[in-house]
Amino acid sequence: MMRRLAAVAMVLAGILPAQQRPLPRLRVSDNGRFLVTEDGRPYFWLADTAWELFHRLNREEALRYLDTRARQGFNVVQAVALAELDGLTDPNPYGHVPLIDRDPARPAVTPGADPAKPGSYDYWDHVDFIIDAANARGIYIALLPTWGRWVKDEPIFTREKAEIYGEWLGNRYKSKGIIWVLGGDRPAGGYENIWRAMARGIVTGVTGGENYRAVLMTYHPQGGATSSTWFHNDAWLSFNMQQNGHGLPGVRQSFVHIAGDYARTPVKPVLDGEPLYEDHPLAFRASEFGYSFDAHVRQYAWWDVFSGAFGHTYGNHAVWQMYAPGRRPVNGPLMYWHQAMERPGASQMRHLKALIESRPFLSRVPDQTLLQDALSGADHIAATRGEGYVLVYSAQGRRIALNPLPFPRARAWWYNPRSGAAEAAGELDASQPQTMKCPSEGFGSDWVLVLDDASRRFPPPGAPLR
Repeated sequence: MMRRLAAVAMVLAGILPAQQRPLPRLRVSDNGRFLVTEDGRPYFWLADTAWELFHRLNREEALRYLDTRARQGFNVVQAVALAELDGLTDPNPYGHVPLIDRDPARPAVTPGADPAKPGSYDYWDHVDFIIDAANARGIYIALLPTWGRWVKDEPIFTREKAEIYGEWLGNRYKSKGIIWVLGGDRPAGGYENIWRAMARGIVTGVTGGENYRAVLMTYHPQGGATSSTWFHNDAWLSFNMQQNGHGLPGVRQSFVHIAGDYARTPVKPVLDGEPLYEDHPLAFRASEFGYSFDAHVRQYAWWDVFSGAFGHTYGNHAVWQMYAPGRRPVNGPLMYWHQAMERPGASQMRHLKALIESRPFLSRVPDQTLLQDALSGADHIAATRGEGYVLVYSAQGRRIALNPLPFPRARAWWYNPRSGAAEAAGELDASQPQTMKCPSEGFGSDWVLVLDDASRRFPPPGAPLR
């Protein structure tokens, strides 16, 4: 009865939607390539980047943000506890900072958690509120304990304090839908022992010991880098995270870097945790290249996943920093965060997730040998296959020249990454080389060719797999 009354109170407060579903624990799949739920169901990571979520948004704004991203199909949000933008000294909307005297061994906590009572609702109560609200909407929080600035540039951590802080966080959030992300846009070189101490503290706080298999954890590196550089063989690193950054898609060939981590042993899943944001100055040179838009962010997303990534992280340049009137802009955002929430790229990401989930998931592997010519640069074509199907992404709608497929006859579809629409394209002899012409061509006219084993009875691409 008390639990039911508490849930009703949370609904009335706006934390929970009327239908609350507990989030299952996630783990690495048995083949080491994907994430699955505790009972083995495949899980496609579709994240948004909201680094300043805890630091800059009040309760009403946070709920607006989470409701929008849940509606758009996102199931992970990346956010930072000790935020980059002066998160130690610039108070949150309720006037609170996270630490006493900038000391990570002394989190600033007070009794109670009522925002209506002065002194009752501290910084960490606000973090709790947002995590609970996200989880209630089916969204896991990919939680960065600290931005890398506070380890490398303006250090507040020793190994001892990193472990103390990590254990405190792990214990506080051990029952929540959390995926742990160390780092924060910085190389780990020279600081590996601090990050390892923090990882050990988190796992101890969550499990009561060093049961690393029970906790999902990774490391967010600087632009152009990957967590595997420092930590691939560490027991706490569940999967590799890359930051392919904000360069031109045809120049920054993310698919090459994803394939590199995919090929490492021991086998671990790989993810692009910070690709090019929508509405970001291309290569940080707006005057020369202009700003990115939805076509750019789609290229990163589809290339990455077809090259072996187990999911994808999207970002918008105004949203990550929660840019709003009165705030100092970082690298020229084009609009305020609440306007940027509805940009086209954000709504289009769900079509990638829908397609991958509409075919057997855990058998999927990247396979460029299916192509006669993968082309280069921004024209790059990426292929992936699984049990009874082949998917081919043409980034600019160029002709797709295929080698023979692993089944004799194929049912063909064209799948539109912009709309999620699927159009039947007949059957073909898959035992012979084929050339397929995309429905349209040019920048922004990306297409996916879906080739199903004709003997299988798959639903249309993007429809739920029965």
